[in-house]
Amino acid sequence: MISYIKLNQVSKNVSGEWNKMDKRLSFNEDVVNYDRWRPIYCKELFDDIIQYSELEQTKKAIEVGVGTGQATEPFLATGCELTAVEIGEDLAEYTKEKFKEYGNFKVYNTSFEDFECDDDSFDILYSATAFHWIPQEIGYPKALRILKSGGTLALFWNKPFVNREDDLLHQKIQSIYRKYMPSSKKPVENDSERYDIMAKTIQSYGFKDLQVKIYHQTRVFNSSDYISLLDTYSDHRTMPEPSKQLLYSEIKNAILEHGNVIKVYDTMDLYLARK
Repeated sequence: MISYIKLNQVSKNVSGEWNKMDKRLSFNEDVVNYDRWRPIYCKELFDDIIQYSELEQTKKAIEVGVGTGQATEPFLATGCELTAVEIGEDLAEYTKEKFKEYGNFKVYNTSFEDFECDDDSFDILYSATAFHWIPQEIGYPKALRILKSGGTLALFWNKPFVNREDDLLHQKIQSIYRKYMPSSKKPVENDSERYDIMAKTIQSYGFKDLQVKIYHQTRVFNSSDYISLLDTYSDHRTMPEPSKQLLYSEIKNAILEHGNVIKVYDTMDLYLARK
């Protein structure tokens, strides 16, 4: 049974031709900027995961693709033993230092594909906007194998969305993207087709008791900060020069011409399931 729950609160995702591994490693190039501008997730999302998994200090958790720890501290605060896996060396070192006061935290600088552990090791495996980098025929079976019986799979993503049909600034930004990053795929803010595909994929690998939950939040940026945010996206970071700088310059000027304020509408989709 799939349970869909929507909670309301206070990108363009463009496919490129660059190598997938290169994009994944691009996050390692500027960890300070990444840590500052990548979005955190809403409290309700973490509360729902912790309640579903009954996570507490006697349990073991693994985070796949920890980055700079935007989704880490709420789990550490439960007192659980948390193992983090991160392919980027600088990201791994940064996050290890960031949470050094926690004695219940370990970081391994490796890919999830290469990470070694015993079967039935963890009570929960979670991943924040990272699990899509792992081939599903590798990631899901391995997740199932290393989780304990009844253990929780928690996968979640944040999709930033700037397009509003009645917003002249967002219309201008879309025209800039069509010039430098053309795509035939129109971005979808509340992508029910994606949610269904993800749900069916998770179930197809043997997970059960699936729940899908959707959350919303709004962030506000000035022109400089918004460009810093864009430069944390893999498809932007791996753009060839000088196209990237031209894209950034035109977007920044457009924001300045519209009062130096831009709103980003985040949609977070969470998938909870059990082994």
